[in-house]
Amino acid sequence: MGKVAVAFAAAAVVAACSVAAVMVRRRVKSRRKWRTVVEILKELEEGCDAPVGRLRQVVDAMAVEMHAGLASEGGSKLKMLLTFVHDLPKGTEKGTYYALHLGGTYFRILRVHLGGERSYLDVQDVERHPIPSHLMNSTSEILFNFLAFSMERFIEKEGNGSNSHGVKRELAFTFSFPVKHSSISSGVLIKWTKGFEISEMVGKDIAECLQVALNRRGLDMHVAALVNDTVGALSLGYYHDPDTVVAVVFGTGSNACYLERTDAIIKSQGLLTTSGSMVVNMEWGNFWSSHLPRTSYDIDLDAESSNSNDMGFEKMISGMYLGDVVRRVILRMSQESDIFGPSSSLLSEPYVLRTNSVSAMHEDDTPELQEVARILKDLGVSEVPLKVRKLVVKVCDVVTRRAGRLAAAGIAGILKKIGRDGSGGITSGRSRSEMQMQKRTVVAVEGGLYMNYTMFREYMEEALVEILGEEVSQYVVVKAMEDGSSIGSALLVASLQS
Repeated sequence: MGKVAVAFAAAAVVAACSVAAVMVRRRVKSRRKWRTVVEILKELEEGCDAPVGRLRQVVDAMAVEMHAGLASEGGSKLKMLLTFVHDLPKGTEKGTYYALHLGGTYFRILRVHLGGERSYLDVQDVERHPIPSHLMNSTSEILFNFLAFSMERFIEKEGNGSNSHGVKRELAFTFSFPVKHSSISSGVLIKWTKGFEISEMVGKDIAECLQVALNRRGLDMHVAALVNDTVGALSLGYYHDPDTVVAVVFGTGSNACYLERTDAIIKSQGLLTTSGSMVVNMEWGNFWSSHLPRTSYDIDLDAESSNSNDMGFEKMISGMYLGDVVRRVILRMSQESDIFGPSSSLLSEPYVLRTNSVSAMHEDDTPELQEVARILKDLGVSEVPLKVRKLVVKVCDVVTRRAGRLAAAGIAGILKKIGRDGSGGITSGRSRSEMQMQKRTVVAVEGGLYMNYTMFREYMEEALVEILGEEVSQYVVVKAMEDGSSIGSALLVASLQS
């Protein structure tokens, strides 16, 4: 019996040692897998790093490209398009005006009533609808018939007192895509962005397409202005504060415009305006510089996009793409370790993770990161431990921080070009006294990414102060313009009538 007991005891020890060995091997394997994802995160942080020195190099590159784009057609990645907007609303405008805004994700229709004073701006009946996805690759006739039908329904809801009988309604068409203008009310589409792909529309007059569709529906409405969304935001900003000289949109896409002196627009020599200046639509989404911190995820996203080798800056800072950069990082982590559990096919789908979900995860303040868990579950990744959820939040933070800091560098580049960054900028004939005197400068900003993603906004504003320095940044005011592009476009039409 004693020998049997000893044998049993020995067997138990061997079994216990075997179990312990298996557990140790699992722990070692688990640590290796965790080390793998930590290394992926570290690589991402290094690739996205945007210290202030690097940002200032981006600022300089932006200012130089702006100058080149103004000097000649095709001289820069920045198109620097003339808008033929040279007189901005002054606050004395009166009457009722309409705006229809075709953006990247939504279209809006609204009516504005003006009473001749800045304090009397009545924005009425704002309608906001998602753009049906099938319209984005349909035909010009289908797209504009849909917009005209939507406009007709909007007007049918009006009360009798909203417009005098028999008076033609004046409409601003806010169009968030690159257009080469021949006047404030006409211009041809250069190319689509933000996922639209209606190739037969390239080269067509956009305002005329809408006017024809409105006429077809029997609407007594005149397309009085074709306005880029950034120009609309600048218009509203200027209406409220004449120190507004720059406007930027951070939404599905991203773009900027600013007020430039006509004598600095060298490619259009002899251009005369009553104000001596003109709003220039930069189309800055296509900006590129070797100083931009690009990662393998950005390279893959670009290669697989419908517009590869194009819109490089926009793909690093705009709402359409941030979610997909985060998705690609998580996908790689899940492929190189099992910390996310069984592989999810959903994670392999481009754009399945939207930037609003990234924002929700990034700003999740629940103790157990329940919103992160919910969104991961929607992606087919369920029951991940808290430390993995924290890792996902960190990925969101790294990608968004880079976006916000690069956005700030873009704004600072504009300020440098027009001599509002404290350095004198690329002056093109500015006097020494103008360079030395720091002016108050207002930057109007709109778009869902800026308005709804707090961390993006904070990173952008923090970096702008870093780049400009405390002394200069106190003269630079960033103002949010909700629905600014639509309202401001209607104000531009009003200024044309007054």
